[in-house]
Amino acid sequence: MSSSQLTGNTERGPKGGRKLGLHDRALGLLAVRMRSRRELEQRLLRAGFEQAEVAEELQRLEAVDLVDDDAFAEAFAEQAVNGRKGGRAIASGLYAKGVDRATIDRVVAGSTEGEFDRALEFAEGRARRMHGVEPAKAHQRIVGALMRRGFSPDASREAARRALSVSDDEE
Repeated sequence: MSSSQLTGNTERGPKGGRKLGLHDRALGLLAVRMRSRRELEQRLLRAGFEQAEVAEELQRLEAVDLVDDDAFAEAFAEQAVNGRKGGRAIASGLYAKGVDRATIDRVVAGSTEGEFDRALEFAEGRARRMHGVEPAKAHQRIVGALMRRGFSPDASREAARRALSVSDDEE
């Protein structure tokens, strides 16, 4: 690997286009969105950079807080909560991004506050659109939708039950 790649300068690629150095490539990936350490590492390795160079660059980025798994996990969980996702979906997403189990557990524990209320709100919205659907089938559909969003089976069943009883009471 050339010294210009290590310092973040660009070179000409095989087709005359600009070839980004390791530092520039990492900053470019981070400019798009926050990434976990593992996610960034995988992307840089797939781009053809050497393991030792990538590890050194990641340490450099961590030292200036551009790579921070705790901050990434918090932001990911906040976005998932705003998207009305449950704790299971948050944990699964963070695990897929390479965040360590302790961080996942801490973040999920903090984001499950109000989880049943989010499930109920989602279920009520679905229940309002299920006029004419047999109650058992509507319950099954709402529970399935909630579970696909990462809510626990118990919370999904209870939220669907409450939403459908409210929906029936309104008619």
